[in-house]
Amino acid sequence: MAQKNENTSGIGFFKDLAFWTAAAIALFVPVVGFTTYSDMNTNSLQFNFTNAAFAFNDRWGGFVKAGVMVAIVVAVRAFVLLRPKREKSDRVSPVAAALSRFSVSQTAMWLGAGLAVAFPLVMLGALGDKGSLKWIDTFGIGIMIYVMLGWGLNIVVGLAGLLDLGYVAFYAVGAYSYALMSYYWGLSFWEVLPLAGILSAFWGIMLGFPVLRLRGDYLAIVTLAFGEIIRVVLINWRAFTHGPDGITSIKPPSFFGIPFTAGPTGFAHTFGLTFSPIYTKVFLFYVILAMALATAYVTTRMRKLPVGRAWEALRENEIACRSLGINTTKTKLAAFATGAMFGGFAGAFFAAKQGFINPESFTFNESVMVLAIVVLGGSGSLLGVVIAAVFLVGGLEILRELDFLKQIFGDNFDPGLYRGLIFGLAMVIMMLWKPRGLISNRVPTAFLKERKVVSGALVQEGHG
Repeated sequence: MAQKNENTSGIGFFKDLAFWTAAAIALFVPVVGFTTYSDMNTNSLQFNFTNAAFAFNDRWGGFVKAGVMVAIVVAVRAFVLLRPKREKSDRVSPVAAALSRFSVSQTAMWLGAGLAVAFPLVMLGALGDKGSLKWIDTFGIGIMIYVMLGWGLNIVVGLAGLLDLGYVAFYAVGAYSYALMSYYWGLSFWEVLPLAGILSAFWGIMLGFPVLRLRGDYLAIVTLAFGEIIRVVLINWRAFTHGPDGITSIKPPSFFGIPFTAGPTGFAHTFGLTFSPIYTKVFLFYVILAMALATAYVTTRMRKLPVGRAWEALRENEIACRSLGINTTKTKLAAFATGAMFGGFAGAFFAAKQGFINPESFTFNESVMVLAIVVLGGSGSLLGVVIAAVFLVGGLEILRELDFLKQIFGDNFDPGLYRGLIFGLAMVIMMLWKPRGLISNRVPTAFLKERKVVSGALVQEGHG
């Protein structure tokens, strides 16, 4: 039976809530509510008390902003206090069991692939060439890139249980592999794509060797340092990588040698169509979709192989894994190399899509975003990664479109500036509500007589 927290009874609940309310008011009202400015002489933040209109950013705008933030803090704290404690149980609800089975079924894969294939066609039919350009590019292609990155990191974190905070390094290796080979040697995207995956896998092995004996926080720190080392090298090796200036004029992939240009040899002229940039975006969408589906297929197949079962055994208990005669060294290296390879593929596509890359595209924030997608969706769940990528990436982009909020908070209000706040708040609430992700239950790869859904409370999260 679920039991409520002791703080929810009597005066203790109201004392706790009053404390957090006062703390939130003291924090947000001065900083957010009052008009402030930066004093260049003292290099500090100052309040504009000398101006009669200083109060609450033109009187009411800042008051509303500060009130919203205080209300958010109080609501989250009340949620924590009122949330009933959950005991570990091997019981799985019928809804969760059905969702878990659906997530690993062939029907889910075919249904998801069909919806993805139809997405650009539906957008074109509903919004036309110009109206659908943003949705296919920003939402469709952007989300699919993070889905592929999430599935690649899911091998390391979700299946093998190795906490990797430097996954963006392999993303950068793949992107710069294609950019540099295209810039110096004129190689095409299709020629460099397998090389980008191989080079990223090689660096995955190079990272795996030094960290074989590390676990938990120590593994996270080393992988984080590896990601920063790669970024710093890209910045300082100006003679080769062009440093912070980046690399421009990167060639996009062609359609069997036919470029998407406006000339007589271009795609539109070859097929008797009117030139439009939408053809390039639709083609790029299907390219990343095919790459993501290949990632999902390989991951699903590898889970059924001995190496996939070794990954899951390593995640559950490394000592028991060793006692079964499994070579944990090769198992970890295989996980790092496989996950890095898919990150390299995604990086090469990102460079081809953007046409320009620099080290600022591969910061630690990218690793955090991909890891958040894996954890939020449920470590080890392919469907969970897709759902989390749609909500996090698509949701944060939709915040740029909420211009109607300017009628409430004023013309100077920019919804995009609050994306980080909403992102962090969503992660806090999600981890309090479902700490093991949206799809926390697991369907074992190997089973005896009958495939049963295992409760997420009985599955180890893995600590490297």
